[in-house]
Amino acid sequence: MISGLHRPTKLVIDRQAIKANIQQEIQRLPQTTELWAVVKADGYGHGMVAVATTAKHAGATGFCVAILDEALGLRQAGFTEPILVLGITSPEYAKLAANAHISLSVGTQDWLAAALPVLQSDNVTASLAIHFAVDSGMGRIGFRESAALQQADAYLQQHQEFNLEGLFTHFATADEQDTAYFEQQVAAFQQMRQALASEPRYVHVSNSATSLWHDACNGNMVRFGVALYGLNPSGAVLQPPYPLQPALSFTTELVFVKQIQAGAAVSYGATYHAQQAEWIGTVPVGYADGWQRRLQGFHVLVDGQYCEIIGRVCMDQLMVRLPNKLPVGTKVTLVGVDGSRTITLQDVATYAKTIHYEITCNLSPRVPRVYLPEKSM
Repeated sequence: MISGLHRPTKLVIDRQAIKANIQQEIQRLPQTTELWAVVKADGYGHGMVAVATTAKHAGATGFCVAILDEALGLRQAGFTEPILVLGITSPEYAKLAANAHISLSVGTQDWLAAALPVLQSDNVTASLAIHFAVDSGMGRIGFRESAALQQADAYLQQHQEFNLEGLFTHFATADEQDTAYFEQQVAAFQQMRQALASEPRYVHVSNSATSLWHDACNGNMVRFGVALYGLNPSGAVLQPPYPLQPALSFTTELVFVKQIQAGAAVSYGATYHAQQAEWIGTVPVGYADGWQRRLQGFHVLVDGQYCEIIGRVCMDQLMVRLPNKLPVGTKVTLVGVDGSRTITLQDVATYAKTIHYEITCNLSPRVPRVYLPEKSM
């Protein structure tokens, strides 16, 4: 997608905030526990390569992604650290992953059997590192029975084409106050763990929420995701043990200002009618940029003042009700700080009845990412 370099709209990513979030977490970890940065979905919308670079500088020793192409993108960008693909990759790409030294998640012995002839073909330069996924209650991917995991482990020992590098699971409720289901998953994982003849290099269960609030479960590697970006994985339910620094702000400018009279309608469907004479500002952001239609009625900051989004959000523009006439070019803040007021990604997500993960991942590549530099330590 074309990036909109010739309009005033931009995402500003504070790399120092990312660095600080990672370093605060590393300080809490035992020296034997590594932190791998989760940079999937283009770094949760923040920019995969830039985030990975900052994470490496901050002390991350590996990376987690969702799909093989993201891992290949990191390799092409010059990263040599371990990379784990958390999702299921087709066995037909086993050779590609092995040759690029990319670790894959595996949840069935059938996958191993399908990948074996691919790895036995010509031009395979390394064994394939795999992490066994355990479905301890997430219901997504992974082994669900100890016997199946044990059989797959025995299969690996017969085939040197594979290297069992890790064992992991994912918790469904680590960010909630009620820990009953979390504890049930912990017990299920520990039972499955006993099925292996010997433990692999990495045993990991902790996403951001688990590491923040259940660090006794960390194992020897943490998959540090949304907290890396300064976002609370629990929303507003639980508070992290240290202040997270949000890394993203979203700004633009007023591009058109006009006064309308009482009764005049604004935007598609004429869902908004002015109650009196009003000053209206047009903002060059729409749902094609990831600012969804359901944010009608929410607000932005203009000149440090809350201004309501009126009428339906259009594909490329939205309109706000201004407190008075303001000049074209006045700064508009959709996420971030302006004066004494702040709009957080959690504020946006709460209004949209979703989570901040979805908001950031929906921010379009059409919006340029501008990176503030890291500070030397």
